[in-house]
Amino acid sequence: MNAIVAHGGGPTSVINASLAGLLAEARVCEIFSKVYGARFGIRGILDESFTELLTQDQRLIDAIGNSPGSALGSSRFKLSDEDHGRVLEIFKKHDIRCIFYTGGNGSMGTALRISRDARSLGYDLQVIGIPKTIDNDLSVTDHTPGYPSTAHFFAVAAREIGEDNRSLPPPITVLEVLGRNAGWVTAATALGRTREDDGPHLIYLPERPVSLDNIAADVEGVYRRLGRVLIAVCEGQLDKTGAPFGADVDRAESQTHRLASNLGHTVARLISAKLNLRARAEKPGLFGRCCGPLTSELDRREAHECGRAAIRAAVEGQAGVMIAIRRHSNAPYQASTFLTPLETVACKERLFPSEWINEAGNDVTNDFLAYARPLIPQLKGYSHL
Repeated sequence: MNAIVAHGGGPTSVINASLAGLLAEARVCEIFSKVYGARFGIRGILDESFTELLTQDQRLIDAIGNSPGSALGSSRFKLSDEDHGRVLEIFKKHDIRCIFYTGGNGSMGTALRISRDARSLGYDLQVIGIPKTIDNDLSVTDHTPGYPSTAHFFAVAAREIGEDNRSLPPPITVLEVLGRNAGWVTAATALGRTREDDGPHLIYLPERPVSLDNIAADVEGVYRRLGRVLIAVCEGQLDKTGAPFGADVDRAESQTHRLASNLGHTVARLISAKLNLRARAEKPGLFGRCCGPLTSELDRREAHECGRAAIRAAVEGQAGVMIAIRRHSNAPYQASTFLTPLETVACKERLFPSEWINEAGNDVTNDFLAYARPLIPQLKGYSHL
């Protein structure tokens, strides 16, 4: 049969590994006549902008599998009702009987809609989701491919910025971390600590709104003790009124995509004014989403295996499912893939567990560290006089 692969949402440093795994398994099973790649996700399907993937040189696919970003391109384009009908017309035209859709909860919502549309029209179509998101906010799966690498990046960023802060204290540094509504990546900055006085000294997560007065009191307490403070704050952090501390908001009209564009800078400025202490902000931004050199090898292997598992699911005749990861143990770390219905993950957002936030609301607990440590390379601390 003919199949198509499309990527949805933000790229990661391992989304191409899932593509490489899918193609490796597709070549082994030999049930596919063609596997198309849609250029720039769902937009490429509507434009019929396809690349035939099984004919590509294996050396190229191997190289792509080790590259960050999305080799096919991706898209956040939202399908209209008319577009959904057009998608199925295009599938019929090219005799496409299987779609592999790689993405997060929003992309799985699109996959579910396509699956239901096909079923209602009596069109035989297998829809199989492949998990992908740095935010780690997909339900059911233990974690998502893309998260361990971004968690590793921001743990390293916290460690390195913490050393700069120790050497020449500003004295306050605010590290703005990726994440809209879920604090999984911000929480991972805690993995950058190896000594008791290492930063980040304060971690704020969007699941726990916090007032400026509380932040200032926390900062003052750490400053009196250490003479320096490194704060990790999620870019989606809100105050107790539900506002981003007066920061500028990008796409304010959208409930889905609205986000402060300068949260870290705004918080640093407010802290400086309130405590009369010099503060600055650092914003690695999208560098943390697709940083190839800091890709977790575990992340790459699991992403590759999710692609292979998607092909195996298609061979078994599965439809309307997503590949998920089940953890079996931490020491040694062991995990495997399984299938979950698209209904269990589509448009469902898994937030950071409240029980993994400390009582003061400014740090994470040891339970989170036990969960996250096996996913990233072990970080080594630095020596000091």
